[in-house]
Amino acid sequence: MNYLDALSGFAATLRFAQLPETVRAHTGWILADTAAAIAAGSAEPEVQALAALHGEPAAGGGATLVGLGRAASADAAALVNGTAGTFLEMDEGNRYSRGHPAVHVLPAALALAEQRGADADTFLAALVAGYEVGSRLGAAAQLRGAMHPHGTWGTIGAAAACARVLGADTAAMRETINIAASMTTATSKRTMLEGGLVRNVYAGLANRNGLLAAQLAACGYTGEHDGPGSLLGQVVSERFDREQVVRGLGEDWHLLQNYFKLHSCCRYNHGTLDAIDAIAARGPLPTPEEIARIEVRSYALAAELDDPAPRNTLAAKFSVPFAVATRLVRGSSALASFTWDAVRDERTLALARRVDLAEDPAMTARLPRERPARVVITTHDGRHLVGEAGVNRGDDAAPYTAQELTAKFMDLCGRVWPRAHAERLLDATLDLCAGGGSLPAWTALLKLAPAR
Repeated sequence: MNYLDALSGFAATLRFAQLPETVRAHTGWILADTAAAIAAGSAEPEVQALAALHGEPAAGGGATLVGLGRAASADAAALVNGTAGTFLEMDEGNRYSRGHPAVHVLPAALALAEQRGADADTFLAALVAGYEVGSRLGAAAQLRGAMHPHGTWGTIGAAAACARVLGADTAAMRETINIAASMTTATSKRTMLEGGLVRNVYAGLANRNGLLAAQLAACGYTGEHDGPGSLLGQVVSERFDREQVVRGLGEDWHLLQNYFKLHSCCRYNHGTLDAIDAIAARGPLPTPEEIARIEVRSYALAAELDDPAPRNTLAAKFSVPFAVATRLVRGSSALASFTWDAVRDERTLALARRVDLAEDPAMTARLPRERPARVVITTHDGRHLVGEAGVNRGDDAAPYTAQELTAKFMDLCGRVWPRAHAERLLDATLDLCAGGGSLPAWTALLKLAPAR
């Protein structure tokens, strides 16, 4: 069978209630983590300004703007929620697709499910289908080095999710996927390195364009015969393995191979931060004033994040020298270590200038199963503190505990809602994926206005 027919048939016929319990339970944590990232991102002034451009619900009903206490049209909600979800760099990702599948799928699937009054099983099936389609396409390709992964194959995942909400059969699903391949964006990696906030809109555009692709297919529009093959085999990537896309389909679940983030920054920083945590586990870390030099060796993608003086909070999240320095100055790599106050901290900036970052080709060769790093902290009195990391914490090979993920959820949701409400939302999210509750009851919790 043609790979695209197999992928389309899988997405069109997937039933959430029939999935293995492990898949359904893990979907609950992915849904919770992504919803919390969206809610927390909604507190950012740029997201609030974007949301303010959109009026009251359009005719036929509106979709929730998570964390903002208001609604908008489905396409506007897909855009705003997708943008909010990437703002803080706390959304889950997948090491094999080298991107963030859930935040490219959830906003579009949620908006359309609300608009159409879909039930929970349909919504959750759409989320899983979109995640698997997007992640598998991403893993089977190697984007050009100058591309940012946001807004590329995730657009196709969003479209597949929306087609599943619409009840598309295999042929309609395939057409939707083909249309979506022509609606991705030409994303630039320089935006993340330079702190261009337009980067945060890439996932929002993917959700909005994925939703539009499903609507266009329903209206009779058509795409190429093999849109993903054209896009990922020639346009944004020159390597695309069609057989890899469907290898283990329905048995080897990409969403079970995801990662969650506790460090509030780009995943490429995490090996380095895990290595520092390993040093800290052996005893107190030196103060910034005691440190003469910090040597970091890691893989190529991490070595690109070399700006010691980021111009804003986004650029700070994509800087290994800053991430190292703020971790040592503030004793944490959580949200508070990447705020404007942190970016302007002179002690942090001074320490960041003493970080020597370079690629170790042997570490690059260990991708994607590991994202390694080695850190050597040298003090003025001649001590050398060494830490190493291979598999990053949060991966399926070294997962965070439910307690750690719960604490993260509460921290993120605490930016907009009271703790008691966040606790109800987490319980309802996990219960929804376990077969309890209803989609309207769950979305009602997302509609709560932020605490002032």
